[in-house]
Amino acid sequence: MNEAIRILGIDPGLRHTGWGVIDLVGSRLSHVGHGVINVDPDLPMADRLASIFYAIGELVKTYEPDHSGCEETIVNANPRSALKLGQARGAAMTSLSFHGLEVSEFAPTAIKRAIVGTGKADKDQVQFMVARLLPRAGEMKADAADALACAICTAHNLPPKQLKGAAA
Repeated sequence: MNEAIRILGIDPGLRHTGWGVIDLVGSRLSHVGHGVINVDPDLPMADRLASIFYAIGELVKTYEPDHSGCEETIVNANPRSALKLGQARGAAMTSLSFHGLEVSEFAPTAIKRAIVGTGKADKDQVQFMVARLLPRAGEMKADAADALACAICTAHNLPPKQLKGAAA
């Protein structure tokens, strides 16, 4: 019998950080939980980053994941926005690492390719496929769907030696 490997996926954002937790048993994925960390945009930047750090730490304590995945920041036309998003991502990754988790990083196109089959999928397509792959997840916001997609991508990219360690 195989033991479940629990994976926490993070879709970082300064205002809304999505999170999703799945279990992987053999090749079967199952939904454990998901949600969005909403950060008050009126807080000073340092306090917003601390809120993300703390909330992710609480998720790690609650769900006790074995692995984690975080979406990479895309550099868009607005470098200031990319820098701020990078800070949110840094707070998330630091919290995951601080709590003893190895963090796998994936480009948004790699996550979309793992879920939909194309790196150019839109948010609605990702949300639809996550709901298909994890039917027990029910309704979810786009940020949570993106985080679950990141968790699924992490599961697909685990090294074989880590998968073999799950056999009982």
